[in-house]
Amino acid sequence: MIPWEEIDRAKVPGQDNDLVLRRRGEELSIRTGGTELMNSRVHGSEEALAGLALDRFPQRPGLKILVGGLGMGYTLAAALARAPRDAEILVSELIPAVVSWNRLYLGHQAGHPLEDPRVRVKQGDVAKEIQRDKAAWDAILLDVDNGPAGLTRKSNNKLYTRAGLRAGFQALVPGGILGVWSAGDDRTFTRRLDSCGFHTEVVPVRARAGGRGSLHRVWIAEKPGPPPLGSSG
Repeated sequence: MIPWEEIDRAKVPGQDNDLVLRRRGEELSIRTGGTELMNSRVHGSEEALAGLALDRFPQRPGLKILVGGLGMGYTLAAALARAPRDAEILVSELIPAVVSWNRLYLGHQAGHPLEDPRVRVKQGDVAKEIQRDKAAWDAILLDVDNGPAGLTRKSNNKLYTRAGLRAGFQALVPGGILGVWSAGDDRTFTRRLDSCGFHTEVVPVRARAGGRGSLHRVWIAEKPGPPPLGSSG
């Protein structure tokens, strides 16, 4: 068997464990503290996050999409496959090395999504981006950490608190979608979304394309109401 080779490692703000990028042949993996967070062979549920959210906007021009967490780029690539030519997609990624890794080592796996002219990358906390403006986004896609129960950085949990979800609600246009990826189910989180005014659907999705692998969850939370006349959405 081909052994794993460490390519690079990076500090995670506020955490003791490093983020480690490894390679074994054509397979790439990102780990922390002995736990694998992402693998280039397992990305079906990340793609489903974008598909389930953006398929709610058929033929809608000028979509404005916020992607929280770049990861290996598969959520972004799936969003681009469904977004119109005049879409604007902002990727908010906290760890600069993750962006560098996508440009240097990972991009070919997902079809080089960062090279698409519709994409802009901003280094920083997606929670702050969400709080910046009201009614700014048609869709917000959160593939941050391990979902509502943070693994790499406990401060990520604030995204999924009632205050964080209310901020997401306000950041969406009426009829907008908040999509959230998680490694597991969380019924308390579903109730929290509903209590913040969302109409919520929980979709079980397999980790691998073709209905294989572990069972993950995607929340599709819709802000009620049609988009206002003249909005981008």
